[in-house]
Amino acid sequence: MSLPLRAIAVFDVVARCRSLSKAAAELCVTPSAVSQQIHTLEVHLGTTLLTRAGRGVVLTEEGELYFQMISEDMQRISEATQRIRGFRSRSVLTVRTTPTLGSKWLLPRLNGFLEANPDVELRLNGTTEPTDFSREAVDVEIRHGEGRWPGVFVEGLAEESFLPVCAPLHAASGSLTARDLPQHRLIHSVKAQVQWPQWFALAGATPAAEWRRLLFDRSHMAIDAAADGLGVALESNLMMWRELSDGRLVCPVRQPPRVTLTTQWIVCPFDHLHKPKVRLFLEWLRAERAAWQDQRPALNGSLSN
Repeated sequence: MSLPLRAIAVFDVVARCRSLSKAAAELCVTPSAVSQQIHTLEVHLGTTLLTRAGRGVVLTEEGELYFQMISEDMQRISEATQRIRGFRSRSVLTVRTTPTLGSKWLLPRLNGFLEANPDVELRLNGTTEPTDFSREAVDVEIRHGEGRWPGVFVEGLAEESFLPVCAPLHAASGSLTARDLPQHRLIHSVKAQVQWPQWFALAGATPAAEWRRLLFDRSHMAIDAAADGLGVALESNLMMWRELSDGRLVCPVRQPPRVTLTTQWIVCPFDHLHKPKVRLFLEWLRAERAAWQDQRPALNGSLSN
């Protein structure tokens, strides 16, 4: 019996999209035509490959196994076909990330990924809204939160240290105690997972009844405000590594309490891990994480951030 190659190709698209309608749009056919090809393949294999779930579809155990077995080969066939036709194979990788991580940590490093992978066209989407992978064409997300999202692949990006920082002209490194801070304008990033009251409690200091405050809803604005001398911010060394490295920010507090937390997480559906472009990005991301961890400067000789 000859292989139903057209049906196999259609199934590969449906498995990637997790939607008959999206697959139909990509293939420029009707959803009913897609359904017919899936039925043809299921009859050929003698098993059910997918079931409907709301507006999308879910792969059965056999469907997931079959997709894992063919996805890399289908990608290679697609790339080989494009090359033989005379086109340079290009793959679009869509990454969603929080605005602060995207601008402060990811963007300064991206040239290395682009130079190493000239056939990948990167689309970077900066937002705090979590991805609905069943409806949005996002390959990988770096999501802010606590890391508890069932049903998807989740990996912590890095352990972060949270510490007070300011411009060196505002206060020199190690020149203050925790009890001195309420005398300064305190910059708040209102969505951060570590807030000033928590930090003061860990430092064993009681803040003033009234603070001079400057509030932002994005950490990158709080970091820039501190670097511009507007006050003291409480932020993550992952987000402000460059400002710390070049001396635009210093920790003004002697022996600050060590506050560590993972707030940024690599998230994607498990089947996306089979995509070559996703594997390339994750391998690069992990290498960059390791390099950052090795290069983190010591603050005031007492805190390795």
